[in-house]
Amino acid sequence: MTCDEAEVLLHALIDGELDAGHARDVETHIAGCQHCAAALSDYREMSKAVADADLRYKAPPELRQRIEAALPQPQAQVVPMPSRRAVLRGFAMGSAVSALAATGLVAIVLRNDDMERIQSEVVSAHLRSLQAGHLIDVTSTDQHTVKPWFNGKLDVSPPVIDLTAQGFTLIGGRLDYVDARAIGAVVYRRRQHVINLFVAQTASTERRSAKIETVQGFNIRHWSNRGLNYWAVSDLAKDELAEFGDKFEAAMGSNTG
Repeated sequence: MTCDEAEVLLHALIDGELDAGHARDVETHIAGCQHCAAALSDYREMSKAVADADLRYKAPPELRQRIEAALPQPQAQVVPMPSRRAVLRGFAMGSAVSALAATGLVAIVLRNDDMERIQSEVVSAHLRSLQAGHLIDVTSTDQHTVKPWFNGKLDVSPPVIDLTAQGFTLIGGRLDYVDARAIGAVVYRRRQHVINLFVAQTASTERRSAKIETVQGFNIRHWSNRGLNYWAVSDLAKDELAEFGDKFEAAMGSNTG
């Protein structure tokens, strides 16, 4: 295990989130590495200081009473029985809504659900990659080494851009699985933060502008262009992840321009 791999897992070790095998690997590395041992000690002191600070705030009962008093009080209402005509009109409206749903409304809801599910899977893939030995299949800072490695392994090889000069170091790539299919993951590093750029083919060639969302504590910048979907996932701050995506898209435009 390298220092870079160990540092990514130190917080998980402190929080007891590693399985026995990975915890043993990290502890073995720390036993022989003064740098990582010191970092672990610092993290533990910081965690203890936060826990001892007793920063939890409990709202006073008076606040609850004021809020309840400000809420509108329910009033008993007499609901008239619907007439036969009103009942029939309700059935007609229900049929119309059902027809709309059958022709597209349900599809929109499913697409949104699918997007949320895929984003959750992308975050899970990002977390798996942070485990020891899972981050990179091909290790290289050379885009001309990483990109050819994907040839023959995927229907479409992901674009690989060297952004080292812009502050985002290319460190390699790997195969991953999202939505029950193999996709490419191009891996970058910003200081001690890992950025996984997942790339998958899509039937649409329409460009979709980037959106940044937070899922399970990780930021995701998602966009689409030229028949490819992109998800950049990291614990970087949103502004830095947006910067990464902007520079990647700008470099792609220059390469194809």
